[in-house]
Amino acid sequence: MERAQFFSTQAGRTIYAPLETRTRFGIGDVVRHRLFNFRGVIFDIDPVFANSEEWYQSIPEDIRPDRDQPFYHLLAENDDSSYVAYVSQGNLVADQAGGPIDHPTVPQLFEGFKDGRYRMRRSLTH
Repeated sequence: MERAQFFSTQAGRTIYAPLETRTRFGIGDVVRHRLFNFRGVIFDIDPVFANSEEWYQSIPEDIRPDRDQPFYHLLAENDDSSYVAYVSQGNLVADQAGGPIDHPTVPQLFEGFKDGRYRMRRSLTH
């Protein structure tokens, strides 16, 4: 299979990904983690795992996701805090709560919340 390559500063290495990747979710979608109690809004998508090896190995082996699937960057929230999360596609489900995300960075990246999703600020799209 022919693959594309890109350098990930987060991973500190070149990443090889399929030329085509199908994602279940898009930027601005509000999602929930299927195992852990948090939800968030997607602000970026990697076609395959593109984080550090140390980060990947820190996940317990029995729940460690496959690398060869989309990974999503989320502005996340739980009952205690707001943070940035990096989550595999297999660990995300659509959020049924339907409400906005209470994360301090949301207004910097998104404008308007309608029908359970956000719209990226025009100045940030290309």
